[in-house]
Parts: sequence; structure tokens; C-alpha cells
Amino acid sequence: MHFTAEDDPRAIHAALRAAYNGSGPVLALGAPIAEDAELPAGTVAVMTTSGSTGVPKSVVLSRSALTCSAMATADRIGSGAWLLALPASYVAGLQVLVRSLVQGHEPSYLSGKFTPMTFLTAAGLMNSSVGGVAVPRYTALVPAQVQTLLDAADDPAVVGAVRSFAGVLVGGQALPMPMRERAADLGWNLIRTYGSTETSGGCVYDGRPLDGTRLEIVDGEVRIAGPTLADGYLGDPNRTAEVFPTDSDGVRWYRTGDGGSIDASGELRIDGRLDNVIISGGVNVSLDRVERVVRSVPGLERAVVVGVPDDRWGQVPVVVLPAGEASAAALLTEARGAVESAVGVAGRPARIVPLADFPYLSSGKPDRRAITAAVS
Repeated sequence: MHFTAEDDPRAIHAALRAAYNGSGPVLALGAPIAEDAELPAGTVAVMTTSGSTGVPKSVVLSRSALTCSAMATADRIGSGAWLLALPASYVAGLQVLVRSLVQGHEPSYLSGKFTPMTFLTAAGLMNSSVGGVAVPRYTALVPAQVQTLLDAADDPAVVGAVRSFAGVLVGGQALPMPMRERAADLGWNLIRTYGSTETSGGCVYDGRPLDGTRLEIVDGEVRIAGPTLADGYLGDPNRTAEVFPTDSDGVRWYRTGDGGSIDASGELRIDGRLDNVIISGGVNVSLDRVERVVRSVPGLERAVVVGVPDDRWGQVPVVVLPAGEASAAALLTEARGAVESAVGVAGRPARIVPLADFPYLSSGKPDRRAITAAVS
């Protein structure tokens, strides 16, 4: 049964329930499944996504992997009622529905475009108790949605609505420190998550792996093992073998493609995509690293950093942000200084470009390919 981001999440929830109990077909999320496709036993969903590389991939997710992820989340943050505020055809949205199934609560749905008012309305319609017993409430957002709510923080109703959630999972991209600090000041319990479709969603919360998840760093790349791993890529055994290698001890790992490290306390720190690098003046520059520093500058929390051609340096980083967010000229000097101190001279942004029509994917993440095309 094929669904896209535009489809009614209630229909996806019903189809998921049927696939889970064996009375319905496997869910095809994002793209149809070929009639002659061979699926492993226990497959619940095949999620086709372009990920961060733009190359389509169809990830095969089993009932076991999705359930293990949902149970590990409950073990870490608690169980309760969930609000779906993301497309159900993406793994973070799908997991809201899976957790609802596993935890025995009907999910609530945010209708229409995500705004402070639609969030406030959806939160207000959630059941606060079952049989007279209070039920904790949870939701999952991306950083852009968090910023939207922070922009409305002068409304006590919005602040109180977010505060009423026992936990708000935030993933999809790095959560800038200014957002985290401001949210904490408001009493919001944001939980940073790290993971992907290949790990059935977030499997590292606030830098710590969920129970059953193992982390290791090989040649600077983050690798993940555990029961939440996908079965692989549909119809692509070579890519599956490359991305999901098995070591000499028989442990199956997922190669994330992200650079990172694990500090002395055991906390995972992500440096960015290993392939999101430009060469500026002969120096390799990680655009993800530059972006994290830029987003630490107040006023640039929603900024995206992309690489564009340059006659002198070959390529240079450029900061792009929604028009009207802040004064570009006033912030460029501060951003360049912060990046030079943290990354080096070669990483300094060449300019800040406000876009009147800032493109987003249906998942809520910035559309980096469209942004790059708009400023190149």
C-alpha cells in the first residue's frame, strides 16, 4: 500500500496497524514497491528517501526493528500519548505511530501547516488522562518547528502548551545551542535525537545510545549496531553489503556516513557528513561544521551553509537564511569571526544571502539542493 507525505496520516496509521498484525500489506512510504519485489519475512514498511545525498534509497524496515526502537524510547523517556506533527511517511513521523501502537494509545494529529496556533490546537485536543490517571504527552519535531514555537514564545499559551509535554524529541538535523538554551529557559524538555531511516529513527538521545544500541568510530566515521537496524536496501544487495557490513565477530553495523567522536564520558558528538566537504583555497572545509558554528550566532539559528563556486578560491561557504530573519550585513562579521576561531580562515563564509522564498522539504528540513541552486 503506497503512501506519500501528502496522504492522511490516519490512513497510514490504519495501514500500519494492519501490517503489524499481519492482516494488511507492507507499507510503501515515499515510492511504490514493485510487484515482483522480494521482501524479507517480517517486513512492515519500505521507506524510500533521498536522504542527505539526493540518491533515492528504499530502506526495508521490519516489525522487530521498529518495535525495538519504540520500546527503547519508552525505556529512556517513558511512555504515554503521542502527537504526530511530522509527515508519517518519514521515519520520525512513522515512529510516532509505532510508539502509539506499542504503548497502546491512539495518536493525536496536527492538522494543516505547522504553526504555533495549529500546535496549540492539537495539544489542547489531546487526552490528558485515561481512567482518571494522568498520561504523559510526547511529540517529535525538527529544529525549524522548534524555532517557529520559540518565535511565538511571547504567547503564554504556546509556552505552556510545549511545557505540558513530558518530552519533545528533536532530530533531523543539529539543534543549535541558542535554541536549546532558550527552550530550557522556558521549561521545555527538548531531547536531541540522532539516527536515520536505517536505524528505525533516533537511536541516540542527548548523545547517549538507547539500550541495545552500540556505537563505534572507524576511520572517523560513526557506526551503529543493534536491534533497530534496517534489513537493508530493497533490490540493492551491493549497497546493502557496503553500508551494513558484518565484522569478524558476526556483529552487523550500519555505516552512517557521518564523521564524529565519542568523548571520555561516552557522549557521541557528530561533526557532520563526511561527504559534505568543499575545497576552498586548497583546504578541505566541512560545511556541516561551519553551519554548526554559524547557527550558534544569535539571529542565525535557522541559517543553512552551502558551498558555491568562486573564481579565486574554487569554492566558498555561503550562509543562507529566510528573508527578514535578521540583518545580513550586521551578522556577517560576527559569523566570520566565530567560524575563523572554530574552523579556520578557509571556513569563513563569503556572504549571507536572505531568500524570500526559503525552500523546505515536506519533512520540515531545509531543501539544501534547492538552496544551493538558488544562490550558486
